[in-house]
Amino acid sequence: MALLVQQTHEDDSYVLLAKLDNARVMANILKAIHFKETASVYASENGLKFTVEDCKCVQANAFLQAALFTEFIIKEETACFKINLTILIECLNIFSLSSSPGVMTALKMCYSGYGTPLTLMLEENGVLTDCSIKTQEPDETLDFDFCSENVINKIIMKAECLKEAFTELDLTSDVLEILMSPDRPYLRLSSFGNAGSTQADYSKDSDMVEVFECTRTTTNRFKISLLKPSVRALVLACKVSVRTDTRGFLSLQFMIKADDGQVTFVEYFVSVFFLLVTDISVRSSRLISDFC
Repeated sequence: MALLVQQTHEDDSYVLLAKLDNARVMANILKAIHFKETASVYASENGLKFTVEDCKCVQANAFLQAALFTEFIIKEETACFKINLTILIECLNIFSLSSSPGVMTALKMCYSGYGTPLTLMLEENGVLTDCSIKTQEPDETLDFDFCSENVINKIIMKAECLKEAFTELDLTSDVLEILMSPDRPYLRLSSFGNAGSTQADYSKDSDMVEVFECTRTTTNRFKISLLKPSVRALVLACKVSVRTDTRGFLSLQFMIKADDGQVTFVEYFVSVFFLLVTDISVRSSRLISDFC
């Protein structure tokens, strides 16, 4: 790991330079949004945001705060590019088959600007390897415009709740119905599969519920095929924020703690089952924690 800590003359030429003691922290977070081949990457002084979309109906964002890195330098206000997410994750896990338990892989990630590749240098037990991944022009991403003033219902709960629910619900159903209400049943998840309907209820007084802010009763249906990728993040999460807005859009934000206690966030936005895509504007957006 000492070799990657050393500064080189080339470091001064990079637009983006990030170092991480454990590359698997990044790999695990990126796996949580890895349901498509490519991701758009947005770098700023706040850190790195990786965005993946499908069918203009679901969007996943993984945010790695600058504080997560041992060193994070960006010389422009922002840097944006598209990258093959599958290849990036494979590179981050390049030592995974030969690693001993408890051994960490150090990472140094460099980007020199528009049109240049993303360079990864990884070190484990004194063994160095480097990878160069082609970058492309980033895609325009949807802005689900999930502003706080339009949020009508919000529940923050321990992740175990939803893990159990997704285990019990019939995933042969085409849709998942989410009822949120200031009155009983408070939160109800329902599916309608081959074996009939299944539902799971959660009280606002449950020990699993930490925040309950529901202003009106809403019932919205979402395609389960769009929700399934979020299970990748749910498995890693310790807390989940569930929000719906006036349009019926769904936000699932997952708080994920790394082995060293650092916190990262993954957020999924899903459009309501019957809503037209034309109701969503196209522009980039920041991922802001809902747990604050």
